[in-house]
Amino acid sequence: MTDKIRIKDIAARAGVSVGTVDRVLHNRPNVSPPAREKVEKALKEMDYQPNMYASALAYNRSYTFYVIMPKHASEAYWEEIEEGAYQACEVRRDFHVDVKMLYYHRFDDETFIKACEDCFSMQPDGVIIVPSSLDNTRMFTDKLHEANIPFVMLDSYMPDLKPLAFYGQDSFCSGYFAAKMLMLIASDSKEIMVMKQMKGGRVASKQQDNREVGFRHYMHDHFPNVKIEEVNLPLEEEKATYDDILEAYFQSHPKTHHCITFCSKAHIVGEFLLRTNRRDVQIMGYDMVKKNAKCLREGSISFLIAQHAYMQGYYCVEALFSAIVLKKKVRPVNYMPIEILNKENVDFYQRTMI
Repeated sequence: MTDKIRIKDIAARAGVSVGTVDRVLHNRPNVSPPAREKVEKALKEMDYQPNMYASALAYNRSYTFYVIMPKHASEAYWEEIEEGAYQACEVRRDFHVDVKMLYYHRFDDETFIKACEDCFSMQPDGVIIVPSSLDNTRMFTDKLHEANIPFVMLDSYMPDLKPLAFYGQDSFCSGYFAAKMLMLIASDSKEIMVMKQMKGGRVASKQQDNREVGFRHYMHDHFPNVKIEEVNLPLEEEKATYDDILEAYFQSHPKTHHCITFCSKAHIVGEFLLRTNRRDVQIMGYDMVKKNAKCLREGSISFLIAQHAYMQGYYCVEALFSAIVLKKKVRPVNYMPIEILNKENVDFYQRTMI
């Protein structure tokens, strides 16, 4: 058994000193190539598997991981991610793992840069990043690489930046899937409304852009004659403004019976439909947040696509823990399941698989 293999047993088999074996096991310098080769051969022959948990506990140090993410309201998609990250720390509390949040405003590059600078100054052991633009994110990740600080990407995947791991949905496939599911109930529609929340002509994330690309790809191939109408509900506006925009749209588009949005705010349209008693219109959206779930149960939202935000936060911390504390390899690309929820199954949705 591995736990009965002693360092001196390995040293005797390899024909080297106990100190040499210790340096090889802990990947320390000052070991000649021939000696390292002898030790590694002995380890393989003895089927030695180090107890990384015991070693990490014995080391008795603390670890602080930072999460750089958008500033958000309560009951939002991002809050679920935070809760998952905190839960991962609680599970690993014996290893003195802590996580701290730093926030930026989605459409303010300076706040992202400031959050990154603050993070780097804290000398983190690992970082979880919800990226901003590629260029701004690269400036930060280049510094992390230079300092040998591992980082995990969340929400949007930028492989050129070489993260330790990524957690999130395959956004293109998610949008393609959403279109396919929507058209099961909207195959006779002449037009589909796409609700966006934008600022300065941009949606909040690359992920939303990619979902829309997947959606339009499916529609182009399978329903080319269906007209796609866009409605922008500008970010950070009042509910009354949204109501005015939606009322004007539905007054001028009586043939719209189905809508879709690629963000977590389907409830804005869902609540409007319920207030105005428009029972012949339904919306499809993303994320199992409370307001969306309420509209789903009340019938104004037909489907929600869930992406396990809670588990994304949990797995990101777990990936850093495995790589940094336990010295294990982690899988670099981790796509979350694309799950569809409706009124009948929403109450059985499990946000955690722990």
